[in-house]
Amino acid sequence: MKTAAMVADAPKGTLHLRDIELGELRPDQVEIAVEHCGICHSDLSMRDNEWGMTAYPFVPGHEVVGRVAAVGSQVKTVRPGQRVGLGWFAQSCMHCRQCMTGNHNLCPTGEQTIVGRMGGFASRVRCGAEWAIAIPEGLDAASAGPLFCGGITVFNPIVQFGVKPTDRVGVVGIGGLGHLALQFLNKWGCEVVAFTSTGAKQKEAMDLGAHRAVDSRSDADLAANKGTIDFLLVTANVTLNWQAYLDVLAPRGRMHMVGAVLEPIPVPAFALIAGQKQISGTPLGSPATTAQMLEFAARHKVRVVNERFKMRDANKAFEHLHAGKARYRLILDNDLG
Repeated sequence: MKTAAMVADAPKGTLHLRDIELGELRPDQVEIAVEHCGICHSDLSMRDNEWGMTAYPFVPGHEVVGRVAAVGSQVKTVRPGQRVGLGWFAQSCMHCRQCMTGNHNLCPTGEQTIVGRMGGFASRVRCGAEWAIAIPEGLDAASAGPLFCGGITVFNPIVQFGVKPTDRVGVVGIGGLGHLALQFLNKWGCEVVAFTSTGAKQKEAMDLGAHRAVDSRSDADLAANKGTIDFLLVTANVTLNWQAYLDVLAPRGRMHMVGAVLEPIPVPAFALIAGQKQISGTPLGSPATTAQMLEFAARHKVRVVNERFKMRDANKAFEHLHAGKARYRLILDNDLG
């Protein structure tokens, strides 16, 4: 079977509209008729092969919302016509220790939607049935796509590490991930502190749920918050003054990485030992946690602040993202037919 898609043929290449072959639908797979697809910075990194694992021809898109168009013979969890979403992960083996304990996102042979596969900048996309997650009532489906990547990326560590409503939590970087983290953490009941290098975003951060904002470029502001943060969620993907951020942590505090910082992070042992501090990271979340996140977002009216483009204008959307102008997530509406 063929589907229309926006395809790049080389690193940093322009996306062109053409048909691609999907092959036969496997018994354990779901085919989704794409209605909307968010754009994540990971799509840009993959298009440009920044991580050295892109296969060309390449179709970006891993924040998909659409209707189930077809299901394989073994699929029992979703039905044709149902509206679902698909994020970074597209297939798990369903028999390894990680899958059998509910950690499908840690499956050692799991497949990623745009790694060696065709993504959601297309009319149709496929995935294992376990990763086609039903969208609950009360959630705006047209803007829900980014929740399947950015949303679960910042929600999962809240659950995994038992963040408490009594905790003071910092969010570093108020962008596509950070603007969702502020809302989730505020609704979770935490005291929320936004760390941003952009002065104009400080008021926006407060509107989104931060109780106060800190200038992340100011050594004096960082020093003034020394020892105050129980959980520090780093959504930025750039090198920071890591020692200053470790100092911001309270005793037994945790700095948690969800931003794909490419450079190694220098960590002096005594910076961890003295305050019994920790550094960690997580890759998105399991299907069950994703469903939990969607229900929470619907109940508490967590909203994806977004800008819209037509899917045929995906190149313009990429330029907008690359220029740092996105506020805060970009969503493509399918007009490919």
